Amino acid sequence: MANDLGKTSTGIQPNVAALLSYVLGVLTGVIFLIIEKENKFVRFHAMQSIITFGGLFVIQIVFAFIPVVGAIIIPIISIASLILWVVLMIKSYQGEKFKLPIVGDMAEKQA
Repeated sequence: MANDLGKTSTGIQPNVAALLSYVLGVLTGVIFLIIEKENKFVRFHAMQSIITFGGLFVIQIVFAFIPVVGAIIIPIISIASLILWVVLMIKSYQGEKFKLPIVGDMAEKQA
């Protein structure tokens, strides 16, 4: 499981570092992308966190300016974001390189 994920430059287990990159979304994603220089698994999850939750944040801001539609869509996006956040943390902790559609490929290229 998480044993074959290599070493990290932080000394933290790779699966734990990957999980932590999701904890505060974009913020912890950026932190782990900056401090982790070696481990591709951790860097992938950090970049996926940045793109995913940064994108969802921007989408929610855009919908906030659309009165009726935004009032319906924003709660749906919020619930979906929460579910996605939990799933991504669980998958990363299990040592799985769980790639989201579109975003996962973008993260893989950037990490």
